[in-house]
Formats: sequence, structure tokens, C-alpha cells
Amino acid sequence: MHIDMWWDLIETARAGVGDRADDRNLPDDPLPAALADVLAALTPAEIIDFSLTRIEVSDSALRYPLQNAAYLIEGGCGDDGFMDFRDGLILLGRDTFTKAVADPDTLADLPVVIRMSRGESAWIGYESLSSLVGKTYAKGKGVTESLTTVTERAVREMTRPQRPTGVNWDPEDDAETSRRLPRLAALFLD
Repeated sequence: MHIDMWWDLIETARAGVGDRADDRNLPDDPLPAALADVLAALTPAEIIDFSLTRIEVSDSALRYPLQNAAYLIEGGCGDDGFMDFRDGLILLGRDTFTKAVADPDTLADLPVVIRMSRGESAWIGYESLSSLVGKTYAKGKGVTESLTTVTERAVREMTRPQRPTGVNWDPEDDAETSRRLPRLAALFLD
């Protein structure tokens, strides 16, 4: 699936829920259902392509600076948490995702991050994106295998990063975090 088409599907779902698109902590978060509806209009083959592109997009964000930003924002962030954070970042849309991968400190501009820094109920991470895509795929006509089975075969042919790239530092070193992520540090460390 072409990357522009892939992001258009995300943006279509986001547009459908308006100002409720940016917070995964809402009790009735409308974005997952909106994305499932958008994906339901695709063929099973297109949903497979969407799933594989999701893996590639998520892998592109496998960067230490972003992981350390997630650690700061969420008050800790292991491997599974960082996967959820990247999927939630995807749901924030292409512009936000692209900026955050290039410069994680830009996350300080997001209202959801500002609310999180104040201890308010808000969240970025989304742990069920692959599950949502898989459930939508399973409803397709003529589907005989799970999306997991189909994508596992395809993923074996992909070149994927084994660990994050970029500059790493101890995210609990407040001085280094303040130097590398000054705007986020001002929100969460000051």
C-alpha cells in the first residue's frame, strides 16, 4: 500500500471523530471504531497491506530519542509500552507522527501531552491497533486465515530493526534529558 494512501485512511478516521481524535484515554474513545469502519471498506488484501505498512511505519519510529520522550511523558516506558506509544502516535496523524520521529521534543506542543504533564486524564499510547486491524480483517469475505498468520509470513521477508536507532541516554538522567528534550523536560521535570 502506498504510504500516502495509508496515511489517508488514518486521516479519514481522524476527521470522522473531529476534536476527539487525539486522546486514547477517553472512556468512549471514538477513533478505534472510526478506523475499523474505514478499514472495513477495504478488501482483505488491502487490509493485509495496511497491516504490513503499519509495521513499517511503527518501525520507522523505533528510535531511542522518541523512546526516551515516551518514558518522560508516560512516567516510564518499556518495550511493550513503547510499541503502544508508537501505535498511539500513528493515530495522532501523519504530521504529528513525522514531526515526533524527527524531533520528539515537538510532542511538547500537543494538548494531550500538556494535559498529561498536569496529571490530567489523558493518554497517547494505544495497545490494540494490530488487534483492531486483525478483527476487521477477520470479518472480510473469503478470509480463511488470521491476519496474524498472513502477516507473519510476509514479515519474515521484511528487513526490520532489531533495536532502536539514534542517540541513547539514561532517561532517568534529568540533566541529560533536559539537554536533549528541553521543552518536554520543562513540562515534566520542572
